[in-house]
Amino acid sequence: MSEQFKISLKEAKAVFSKQSSPFITLFEHGSLQIEYYKPDLVDKQTPHTRNELYVIAGGSGQFLYADKQVDFEVGDVLFVPAGIEHRFINFTTDFATWVFFYGPEGGEL
Repeated sequence: MSEQFKISLKEAKAVFSKQSSPFITLFEHGSLQIEYYKPDLVDKQTPHTRNELYVIAGGSGQFLYADKQVDFEVGDVLFVPAGIEHRFINFTTDFATWVFFYGPEGGEL
């Protein structure tokens, strides 16, 4: 899908359903990488080496960010700088999110 300029949620779900990983990369351009992420019951991610932005595509729950915890729902946007501990917890079974990685390794200021 990396040649496209539009990715629909319907397309992302269709492509995602054909594989077993909790995420799938759908688009790359320069330092930008767009993924669709839908963990199964537990979010096992660890800190990433680049800045990232989440746009919640489905469901609700809580988000742990360093020592903070916030509720999230569809449409919310969450930012995480490179290297920060974070994960989704107590999320509904329909939870899914777009993930946008960007910038250089180590993040940008």
